[in-house]
Amino acid sequence: MNNYDEPDNRKRLLVVEDDNSLGEVIKYNFLSEGYEVKLEKNGKEGLDSALRWQSDVIILDLMLPLINGIEICRTIRKEGIFTPVIILTAKDTEVDRVVGLEVGADDYVTKPFSTRELIARVGANIRRTEMIKIARENYSDEIINTGNLIIDKLSRKITLNNQDISLRPREYDLLLHMASNPSRVFTRDQLLQQVWGYEYAGDTRTIDVHVRWLRRKIEKDPSNPILLQTIRGVGYRFHSEV
Repeated sequence: MNNYDEPDNRKRLLVVEDDNSLGEVIKYNFLSEGYEVKLEKNGKEGLDSALRWQSDVIILDLMLPLINGIEICRTIRKEGIFTPVIILTAKDTEVDRVVGLEVGADDYVTKPFSTRELIARVGANIRRTEMIKIARENYSDEIINTGNLIIDKLSRKITLNNQDISLRPREYDLLLHMASNPSRVFTRDQLLQQVWGYEYAGDTRTIDVHVRWLRRKIEKDPSNPILLQTIRGVGYRFHSEV
């Protein structure tokens, strides 16, 4: 039996990186980890592959020729592709990270970075996606009703005061996790581990950014939140209205 007859259960990774040396290093290391890797070196080819080649995770540089990483991420999300996206940025600024997250990226790594960290983050995003799939299969008919806010797990639909609320995938995951554990206080590190899937301490500012976005969408007065409460010096908790 040749290789074409054998089932290929490898996870598929799309890497879009115009730095040839860095791209080849990333490709080599993930091939060594057992991944199937496709490397694209400009934004146009990267976008084409993101739309046509079914991958498990996309590693996406922000500064790319022809089409930048922000536009690639925005486009694939508009096309209904919710493959986890990890953005690479050479700029250690909050603006770049936040813009990437706002257009639908799931995670970010700032250059220079360790290969082991990148491998760990890719693995964490794959595990998170698989856990969500399992949870939907096991509890797809459950609805969380906290008064004015209703979370339908089957459709991943959020309704507030009888109006549909649009959430990014990671915003939904965070809200669902906290609403499933009302009144429990979570530290930022716990939320990174339980929602983002990190097995190590990540950048806890990611949590603050997502909480801020959620409050804008589900709180009557985001500056005085009722549902997503800050526990000073500790973290956050979800306060059910019921």
